Amino acid sequence: MKKLAGLLSLLVMFLAACSNNGASYETIPLNDVVSQQVQGALVIDVREMDEYAAGHIPGAMNKPLSEISEGNYEGLDPEQDYVIVCQSGNRSKQASGILAEEGYRVTNVEQGMLSWTGAVEK
Repeated sequence: MKKLAGLLSLLVMFLAACSNNGASYETIPLNDVVSQQVQGALVIDVREMDEYAAGHIPGAMNKPLSEISEGNYEGLDPEQDYVIVCQSGNRSKQASGILAEEGYRVTNVEQGMLSWTGAVEK
């Protein structure tokens, strides 16, 4: 009986640790980015500065995942809608999770700049 109680306790702790406290975000395909911009969302490119400088979605701001991971949210407004993009979709997913947890309104882009066929700013 003690083993069962111990296992149940571990399960509850594990589930609590995996919980994101209700923070969530939507994931959209890359081709929906422009329509999100038209609706007022700001694109955040979470690649490093050199990757961003090589070419990014017009109007996108650069906020590298490395800064977001360190808790640097300078320049971000919790009332603004954001679309998060990276090179392939991995870093944007990580950044979206962090920012959603902090209360920001974010939408993750499932692909990244590797698949982007639209206009690019340098």
